[in-house]
Amino acid sequence: MGRILSRIWQLQINHTIKYMKIPQHLVLAVLSFCFATALTAAPEAKTIAISAFDTMKYSVSKIEASPGQKITVVLTNGGNVPKIAMGHNWILLKAGVDPVKYATAAMAAKNEDYQPKSMSDKVLASIPLLGPKETGKTTFTAPTTPGSYAFFCSFPAHTQAGMKGLLIVK
Repeated sequence: MGRILSRIWQLQINHTIKYMKIPQHLVLAVLSFCFATALTAAPEAKTIAISAFDTMKYSVSKIEASPGQKITVVLTNGGNVPKIAMGHNWILLKAGVDPVKYATAAMAAKNEDYQPKSMSDKVLASIPLLGPKETGKTTFTAPTTPGSYAFFCSFPAHTQAGMKGLLIVK
């Protein structure tokens, strides 16, 4: 049955090509392009919900993604301590950047919400500092190079206390 349908489809295309006087090589080029585009389409978008609490831990410490995949991270500060004493953010660094080095520099960047402008070129995506019951989000495209990319909270001492994780691109 499949062979019959395939043959009918082929005859219909041949008829259309002849009737519309479309060069066969043009039709093949268009079909090849459509097929190639379908095969190389980006992976489906992914949304990750992360909660941050006064315990200085994220609810998610590992995110897996395909190279080039669109990702939205939604961070909610579920804590109760005021932002000035226990704010939470989410910073995703480029490959090879040391999160402890960034977090150390962030301690001196209170006026920049603990996101030092001098290191902004090291950041792939971020969510600004949130107070209790606040939510923030960011959407980014996962790197095309497979590997591990660190994310963490840059509020003083939070990274060192374990408020961190990895984006694994594979």
